[in-house]
Amino acid sequence: MTAAVVALSGMTGFGRADGALDGWNWSVEARSVNGRNLEVRFRGPPGFDALERLTKTAAQARLARGQVTVGMQAKRAETTGGLRVNQAALDQYLKLANALAEEGATPPSADGLLALRGVLDVAEDDDDPDARTALEAAMAATVEQALDALKVSREREGQQLRPVIADFTDRIEALVAAAETEAGAQTTAIRDRFTRRMTELAPDAPGLVERVFLEAAALAAKADVREELDRLTAHVASARTMLDQPPSGRKLDFLMQEFMREANTLCSKSATTPLTAVGLDLKAVIEQLREQVQNVE
Repeated sequence: MTAAVVALSGMTGFGRADGALDGWNWSVEARSVNGRNLEVRFRGPPGFDALERLTKTAAQARLARGQVTVGMQAKRAETTGGLRVNQAALDQYLKLANALAEEGATPPSADGLLALRGVLDVAEDDDDPDARTALEAAMAATVEQALDALKVSREREGQQLRPVIADFTDRIEALVAAAETEAGAQTTAIRDRFTRRMTELAPDAPGLVERVFLEAAALAAKADVREELDRLTAHVASARTMLDQPPSGRKLDFLMQEFMREANTLCSKSATTPLTAVGLDLKAVIEQLREQVQNVE
């Protein structure tokens, strides 16, 4: 049985979902940007604090890194629920109306009293635990839908990042190959340079040839960059493997540091202008790759 391929994901995206139940209407928007770890913030309507915990759990199940903000706006229709009399308000109105009636005013009618502000309230069914549980479950499901849409959005970014990262990796590999070619000329260049300098300073010194050979060999050993090139080659292979094993953003971040460390050492050991030029190009491409890797989950 073939294992499912996990898509490379970015960390920037947007998702939205809407829901409705029992006169309630709500919308959820989920956004994310780059982040070293997963940070989830939830902003929801008053009285639905439990949704924050559910949102964080749902985000952790879908996402590995990034700063995620989930916002919910909810509204309840004014006609939802039955009508009930606000007895306290009605009593106050009756007291005032009776006092006016004793002075000759027309007694209040029932429809007139009910039309006064605050006498009639919309009966809330929040006291019904089953209705409340169903409402929160429906809202939580909408949050999950928004997070699913966010994940799809981030995967689209990953699809765009993958060829870019692969191209930079190929360029690094090509530069490593060029560095290997240039490094082969280092020993000869060091020996010729040292021979010319010694000949200029002490042309008649005894044992000049033997001394030049020994000193040139020592300098060539210090300038040997084969280990750095081998590690760079290994890093290129690791980068390609990580692209096929997401989420790999954190590992790629660390690998970029290793890439740059080897490139810096290569430049410091370089004894020829062409190898130095290759090393500088290598550092520039690694930095460009690092900028792209910052967007990988």
